[in-house]
Amino acid sequence: MVGSAVTQTRAPDPGSDDVRHMRAALALADRNLGRVWPNPSAGCVIVRAGRVVGRGWTQPGGRPHAEVEALGRAGAAARGATVYVSLEPCCHWGRTPPCTDALTAAGVARVVYAVDDPDPRVSGKGAERLRAAGIDVRSGVLAAEAEALNEGFFRRMQDGRPLVTLKVATSLDGRIAAHTGASRWITGAPARAHGHLLRARHDGVMVGIGTALADEPQLTCRLAGLEDRHPVRIVVDSRLRLPLTARLVQEAAEAPVWLLTLPDADPARRHAFEDCGVTVISVSPRETGTLDMAAAMAALAGRGLTRVLVEGGGRLAATLLRDDLVDHLEWFRAPTIIGGDGVPAAVAFGIVRPDDAPRFERVAVRELGVDILERYRRLRHERV
Repeated sequence: MVGSAVTQTRAPDPGSDDVRHMRAALALADRNLGRVWPNPSAGCVIVRAGRVVGRGWTQPGGRPHAEVEALGRAGAAARGATVYVSLEPCCHWGRTPPCTDALTAAGVARVVYAVDDPDPRVSGKGAERLRAAGIDVRSGVLAAEAEALNEGFFRRMQDGRPLVTLKVATSLDGRIAAHTGASRWITGAPARAHGHLLRARHDGVMVGIGTALADEPQLTCRLAGLEDRHPVRIVVDSRLRLPLTARLVQEAAEAPVWLLTLPDADPARRHAFEDCGVTVISVSPRETGTLDMAAAMAALAGRGLTRVLVEGGGRLAATLLRDDLVDHLEWFRAPTIIGGDGVPAAVAFGIVRPDDAPRFERVAVRELGVDILERYRRLRHERV
């Protein structure tokens, strides 16, 4: 086949085979979200003569890539086939050879991918490499859906920080605990199970030191069948106040625990945590002397995290909202009222006018038993 095909980005026919097979590739990519960092999660479907001959998705730890998995399943049937992949095939050497080389060696005739890889080592170059090898290339099929699925990877590549999702479970009046600090349980079992599913789909789960001290959380995924999908457990602890006897510290061997602290935190405590298997990460302070959360997120991205779920408490939530670091909200509402002396979902963070408040767009509503889950996406630079 002549290598002169031009990449197409116009909206595809929603009933076309390209769209149908790309939807299948996106469904495969969705399987391992939370397990493939620092890589994106991709899906791949190989079709020959109208029949699917191979499927693959990015494996835990980011290797092998989806294309290699699918080619391995397709075998010789990949020759002359069309490959549908949710992200532009890579063209650089890392721990494994480039996927463009594997596709070329397999003799595929056509590659359809959803969106360009934002990694500057790949962006556009993967498609060029395939065309140079005589492979017909088409891009832009379900691009918006593909970018949304890997939003965390795109944000890490483009903004130098992970996607941040703030998860909150409140009463109808926005309280996360009674005035005594008691918070178990505001929401019911179905909502709590969904919270565990969110953990499984994120690279890291974060709490502030106040929540860590008050609730002694495990921050693991405890859903049947998903017990191995533990995120990195992150505590914002500027003065290393977390007790060495805390469950998080004692169970650090079961799932990684990272502490974000100030550079001048007690060196002896730092070494004690490290001896227990905890990773201690120094983060520069703000002018006020408090930990700079923008710098903290950059540090997490530097270690490969693409998706971080923040579970509290109210002070950490307020800081992230104030610093415009929250991309998504997962807001669970229980049909109960706690009252004004309860603990708020976010403490005061200096909003003077309603126009100054961070604004979100509701994208979904779901019933979970007696509770309601509302999902929101950040609206940036909006004024109403």
